Amino acid sequence: MKILITSVFFSLLLNASLFSGQAARNTSDSIDIFIKSKMEQLRIPGLQLGIIRNGKLEKITSYGFANIEHHAVTQNQTVFSINSMTKAFVGVAILQLQEQGKLKTDDPISKYLNDIPEKWKTITIKQLLSNTSGLPNNIDEKEQVLGDGTEEKNWEMVRKLPMESIPGSRFSYNQTGYYILGTIITQLSGKHFTKFIEENQFKRCQMLITQFGDSNDIIENSAGAYSTIINKDGKWINDRNLHNVFVNFPIFFRTATGILSSAEDISKWLIALQDGKLFQSEKSLKELFTTVKLNDGSIGGFNKLTNGYALGWPTVVRSEHPAAAPVGGMRSALFVYPEDRLSVIVLTNLQGANPEWFIDEIAGYYIPDMKIENGFGLSPNMKLLYHQTTQDGFQNIEKAYQKIKKKQKNFTASEDEINAWGYQFMGRNLKDKALQIFKFNTILFPNSSNVYDSYGEILDVLGHKKEAIVSYKKSLLLNPANTNAANYLKDNE
Repeated sequence: MKILITSVFFSLLLNASLFSGQAARNTSDSIDIFIKSKMEQLRIPGLQLGIIRNGKLEKITSYGFANIEHHAVTQNQTVFSINSMTKAFVGVAILQLQEQGKLKTDDPISKYLNDIPEKWKTITIKQLLSNTSGLPNNIDEKEQVLGDGTEEKNWEMVRKLPMESIPGSRFSYNQTGYYILGTIITQLSGKHFTKFIEENQFKRCQMLITQFGDSNDIIENSAGAYSTIINKDGKWINDRNLHNVFVNFPIFFRTATGILSSAEDISKWLIALQDGKLFQSEKSLKELFTTVKLNDGSIGGFNKLTNGYALGWPTVVRSEHPAAAPVGGMRSALFVYPEDRLSVIVLTNLQGANPEWFIDEIAGYYIPDMKIENGFGLSPNMKLLYHQTTQDGFQNIEKAYQKIKKKQKNFTASEDEINAWGYQFMGRNLKDKALQIFKFNTILFPNSSNVYDSYGEILDVLGHKKEAIVSYKKSLLLNPANTNAANYLKDNE
């Protein structure tokens, strides 16, 4: 079922229900305004926000509609599927077992499993948790579980697949490893992994509405699930329309994705985790959040933001305000800023919302130097360019660059840095400024296919179809293998 929402109706929807589920402490109107703007921009039907500062719940607020069809308003008791954020709970469970002396994260999985291929035997528990195992994936290109949802068939099929890489050599997001972790938890705890997690995390933290489940389960106050992302021939495409989403997570697969929760319940869990109520030792919490290094000493992650991976927890590795940052289903995320004693939780019912890309901005309301307008997230050189461009005007970005270059002969700004800067402005809905940035990148790097691809994208977003076609043609000329450019030209020429 496809649901189309006009911008006028969506705005009314938000205005009517913005504070409907609100039970906030020290509510910040500026944050509420920011969230409302993001929901309108990204067309997010429903959202929950939780903010923890100095070990206390600072703000808990619900926005929009949990279910569009029934006009069900999002409330603080509404539960959302948190998808792969589930893996963070698995990381905690494994370290709880380590504290009990039942395993070590450096143990090879062959110590606990007999029916595995020879090449799997050296893989460690830590490599499973950090997605560096090199194992084949037990889902297909459309993210459907192999074997028609049957555990025995799934296990039989995945064991016959070739390894993706040498264990520890590279990061590759993998669900098979989490199936194995569930098996190990069940074996060593003497109870099913779902029960172990429920008893040692949900109940201990008084998470009264958190549970395992999927679309087949009857779950009280469950939010709907929507998406602007569809899978076409194995590729994820954003068609900018809202669609209903129904998910099936077999019980054996629920270590990878399977928990439904609320921002308030997750806040209880995070406070307990950092207050030492889930671990016996601070060493366990440190290990949980420590980014795992690859064999060559480098790190790997999803992208330039969540660029590392710890024990079930994606990480944001950077010099300023690093974070442990579980993300789930392209719809929900939480960032823990250990150095700042701040955590931000955003749960939504829209696949494609990707709140990890704006959580830093929410944190900026509490930590001023994290504000994007102050240049947060940019390298020192890019901060110089940003401030000079702000002063001179974005239409004069090339002159600003040359002005800095004249003062500092060694000044450089890479193609990727400028491109990321442009997308940052797109994310803030400052499209005209993003246009100037992407255009400048084509001047600075005229032989790069990627910069013309990005320039074409912003031109298309702004409705300049003819100019976008020219840019995509240039991108394809520079790189005939650029399928994104080829597909755009196919659909628009």
